Amino acid sequence: MTDSKSRPALTGKQKSHLRALAHTLEPVVQLGRQGLTAAVLREIDGALESHELIKVKLPKDPATPAADLAASIEAELGAQSVQQIGHLLLLYRKRQKDPRIALPAAGTKGRD
Repeated sequence: MTDSKSRPALTGKQKSHLRALAHTLEPVVQLGRQGLTAAVLREIDGALESHELIKVKLPKDPATPAADLAASIEAELGAQSVQQIGHLLLLYRKRQKDPRIALPAAGTKGRD
């Protein structure tokens, strides 16, 4: 599992880019009634290592609010929450080896 403190926050431009990439993605992990268990965290960790950008389907009646689930995942796995709409959470974590997703540069001013 990864330390999230060393990761800079995603800029709006980077989040927009990731949302566009995720448009056609299907959820690869689904949280059940038990919520965010160690087994679910391992699945999310493996999916992030394989894909870098994933969708997680949250339970319809979660015992824990979606924002708290996202914060727990970020803290445990070093992932970054890109977006949460309804029962879907979009997560990103750059691979340590051979990253596939190139983010727009942070700190650039003006429009491209």
